[in-house]
Amino acid sequence: MRIDAYMQVNQIYQTNKTKNAPKAGKTSSKDSLEISSFGNAFQVAKQAVAQTSDVRADRVKEIQAQMAAGTYRVSIEDVADKMADQLLS
Repeated sequence: MRIDAYMQVNQIYQTNKTKNAPKAGKTSSKDSLEISSFGNAFQVAKQAVAQTSDVRADRVKEIQAQMAAGTYRVSIEDVADKMADQLLS
């Protein structure tokens, strides 16, 4: 590999030089941020979900009581639907 040839090509195309944009006076603009009402509502909903429990204890106790009593029944269609959803997703 010839480094000297690379340097000559590099000098021809002037790839090492950075070009600065001309400064056109001072501008006094400030950055600003506006959050839409949808974004604000999304943040509120996200915080509410984060504060809730993942497990519904009342529903768990209800199902445990039904299982203990032998009255808990699940339709085979519901089981098949859930299995298909798990396999296809």
